[in-house]
Amino acid sequence: MKNPTDKVAPTAEYALGHSDRELERLGTQARLLEPITREFFIDAGIVPGMRILDVGCGGGDVAFLAADLAGDKGSVGGVDRAPAAIVTARRRAEARSLRNVSFREGDPAEMIFEESFDAVVGRYVLLFQADAAHMLRQLARHLQPGGLIVFHEPDWSAVRSFPPVPTYDRCCRWIVEAGILGGSNWNMADKLHAAFLAAGLPAPTMHMKTFVGGGTRAGEWLRAVAEIAATLLPAMEKFGVATAAEVDLATLAERMSQEVAQNNSVIFWRSEIGAWSPL
Repeated sequence: MKNPTDKVAPTAEYALGHSDRELERLGTQARLLEPITREFFIDAGIVPGMRILDVGCGGGDVAFLAADLAGDKGSVGGVDRAPAAIVTARRRAEARSLRNVSFREGDPAEMIFEESFDAVVGRYVLLFQADAAHMLRQLARHLQPGGLIVFHEPDWSAVRSFPPVPTYDRCCRWIVEAGILGGSNWNMADKLHAAFLAAGLPAPTMHMKTFVGGGTRAGEWLRAVAEIAATLLPAMEKFGVATAAEVDLATLAERMSQEVAQNNSVIFWRSEIGAWSPL
């Protein structure tokens, strides 16, 4: 699927927001992504005992995963600019009785920490930066020598279906176009290597994972597409990408599922990209 444009606005806007509904959607997404993020972190070298900074922590899902890998002798600090996200993350950490996780509100690129970290991690963060290299450069300041910087980012450039599922293909196109027009870059596979180098970091190791499936196995991913479309509908309408009537959220997931079943189709979901470098 081709991009409507390859340009990113000078100032990136976080179009997804931090409403209760969006934080709930992120929790559902986190369950789908957890095995992939875990594999990326382990392959990158996250081990027990590490002191880890999770940037753009949202409701805390990545921080909780990192805390599991760091173990009781390690620790994780989660940082997010959104107060609502930090409130949610703290509440969830307290409910889990986690003692090795803490959360702070702020911009991790500008904050000062009392101690350096063994690793800086993040998921779905760099795509929302107008200048990903600048963000990486700033975050590297928080690492001790030999520390790791690890990011998990999405890429929608290979999203498609075969035989074609028109509603799915159209919905994915709307999502990508609305995101790009909002100032983010939803196709990070070919951007991460250059961003790491421009930040003065070693060339990153990069891995890719992609869901491919059909029939009932595609159902949870189709619902995930519909949920993203629901979050981005205001942006779609704002930028003239699609109207509420065209998207028809009430029946969107069902229509996609029916078309997959009728055509015996296979869907290719977005790709998950892991990129990491030692300092």
